[in-house]
Amino acid sequence: MGTVTSRDGTVIGFTTVGSGPPMVLVHGTSADHIRWDPVLPQLAERYTVHAVDRRGRGLSGDGEKYDIQREGEDIAAVVDAVGPDVFLVAHSYGARCSLEAALLTSAIKQMVLYEPPGVTPGHRVSSPDVLAELREATDRDEILTIFYRGALHQTDAQIEAMRGTPVWQARLAAAHTVSRELDTVEAFGIVPGRYVGIDVPVRLLLGTESPPYFRSTAEAIAAQLTDVEIVDLPGQAHMAINEAPELFLDTVFGGARSA
Repeated sequence: MGTVTSRDGTVIGFTTVGSGPPMVLVHGTSADHIRWDPVLPQLAERYTVHAVDRRGRGLSGDGEKYDIQREGEDIAAVVDAVGPDVFLVAHSYGARCSLEAALLTSAIKQMVLYEPPGVTPGHRVSSPDVLAELREATDRDEILTIFYRGALHQTDAQIEAMRGTPVWQARLAAAHTVSRELDTVEAFGIVPGRYVGIDVPVRLLLGTESPPYFRSTAEAIAAQLTDVEIVDLPGQAHMAINEAPELFLDTVFGGARSA
């Protein structure tokens, strides 16, 4: 385990395995570092992998007032500590946080970002009713169910399957962070020109079966970047790390650039 202190004084923890060039993994909403378990052994065969617990869960502390820019500072602090030339791989909301980090550090060599969420014209992540339900819910299982059904369009069968995995307990522990992150996605749109300063290679992964807002967001982000490609994951939605780990790994390794 390693720790860094972020700009606002919050301690951010991460686990480290493997050997090779540095890789930082950043999980999405409701998760912690163990969300990478399905692919971690293969990644660790090629990289020294640092899997972050984002603020508010696991090995990390939390701040008094939430702001996605603090999350960017957290990830930048980890990258600076384990770099230079970091290969940054991030999923979902963690990918949005990682874009914020890329504005703050020069230690990132390349990024693979799997479905960063966002609001673009004609495409919302969730309805106002879902957001209201999340704000009112207090039961952790109920929070996750509302989130997966209302924002990720998961079926009841898919949600029930997740309940039977060890990862579900970690997700329950992080359930209190769901509402603030979904509120941030709805409020913090893809600001024109925000990411134009990011000049490292970026590979944006998209499941062909994912909700349409992921593609519109990826296209809006890609329009601001200088070295970017959008790669489809055929037949997959938002959970290819679990449901098609070999495909996910192929796209990550295919995006790696040699020194």
